[in-house]
Amino acid sequence: MSSSRSQRLFAAVLPPEPVADELARALAPLHAIPGAADLRWTAPAGRHFTLAFLGEVDEELLPELDARMERTAHRTAPFPLRISGGGRFDGRALWAGAAGGLDTLRLLAARAHAAARKAGVPMEEHRRYTPHLTLARSRGHADLTPYTAALEGFQGREWEVREMSLVRSRLPAGGVPGEQPRHEVVRAWPLGR
Repeated sequence: MSSSRSQRLFAAVLPPEPVADELARALAPLHAIPGAADLRWTAPAGRHFTLAFLGEVDEELLPELDARMERTAHRTAPFPLRISGGGRFDGRALWAGAAGGLDTLRLLAARAHAAARKAGVPMEEHRRYTPHLTLARSRGHADLTPYTAALEGFQGREWEVREMSLVRSRLPAGGVPGEQPRHEVVRAWPLGR
């Protein structure tokens, strides 16, 4: 009898280091807003544009997933992107938005979702993709208006998205206050041919 192993995975676009550094500098003043200490701020290594959350993926599916994701990346041309403004999901999550090649980003997200499903990964129903990069979460409902107002005029530098990454997420073992998931790129595919 074989035991099945799985990995918690998602497909994502990762901002390059200069863009991530620029965002970190823009976020620094937000930590002085009253209530900021009550938010769980996403570590810089955890800031990305998720394209498709795959959840726990059986390792037996990885070869087919790899092949399908590679085809997805090759079918999608590189495109411009920038971190732009901010928003919130209810009073629970603060995020930075995106500008630039949003149609291509949405297409890549739809294709990544379909590739995972065709590889045998049980996927939730695909919803309209909202490009966002999670910055902070609240355990309860929080007034995130001052944070979204502070991010309103933020326009990060533009970069050309040239690859799609498959990222493994290792959840905290527990017991350590403030511990966050660890993310590790397990595969990256260049966009276009």
